[in-house]
Amino acid sequence: MVNWRDTRIGGVVMMAWAMATVPLTVIGILLAAPFLGRQRAFFTVGPLFARGMEWFCAIPFTLEGWDRLPEDIRGGSQPVIFMSNHESQMDPPILVAALPVPAVYIAKKEVKYMPFVGWAAWAAGVIFIDRGDRDRAIRSIHDAAMQIRGGKSVVIFPEGTRSQTGQMLPFKKGGFALALEAGVPIVPLATKGGFQVLPRGSLFFRPGQYTVRVGTPVQPTEFPDRDRLMQEVRRSIEALMLETQGTEA
Repeated sequence: MVNWRDTRIGGVVMMAWAMATVPLTVIGILLAAPFLGRQRAFFTVGPLFARGMEWFCAIPFTLEGWDRLPEDIRGGSQPVIFMSNHESQMDPPILVAALPVPAVYIAKKEVKYMPFVGWAAWAAGVIFIDRGDRDRAIRSIHDAAMQIRGGKSVVIFPEGTRSQTGQMLPFKKGGFALALEAGVPIVPLATKGGFQVLPRGSLFFRPGQYTVRVGTPVQPTEFPDRDRLMQEVRRSIEALMLETQGTEA
């Protein structure tokens, strides 16, 4: 018997579910903010979106390798920069729900003006970068480095955009300049499943397993320049992606 989620109508229903639950989740965050504080409200209520997708759309997710990290990272006392491949629009909410420590995103400034998504980003404390102006972009990186040194962990997609094929795109250098200035470890992540669940350009969800795999921290100070650091992080993410493929085989 065909599962309704595997049909075209099922894809439409699941997209409608997602479009309805995004504003409901954001409203929940905003209502909780006066009582919990905006960031605590975001990281308390925000994961419910991914949990709802897991339940209604059959998109379960698992986190692997977290126990390999040092205790100060697992406990949140050591800020880090998480760097992940980027296959789908579902990657950010899945990572918000899967990562055991709060970590905000670095996003282009246009995101702050998007209805609901921008409001959630404000509550989370997302660090916005102005990519259209070089001087402002440099100042944004300096400001972000100060926030990271002050204790804020962040998530970056070094490809800069979603893959159209499921294969990683070339990395952009800004995140690595930020890591060198902030002087905190980079934790490589590999997400697998997003390209099957909601590939770029698709309007329909499909059920499927998401796997988030955590790699060994990379210390920026151990590399002579930004390019070497970027090569090492890419190598680590590629190796993690092969591991996730092995666990699904």
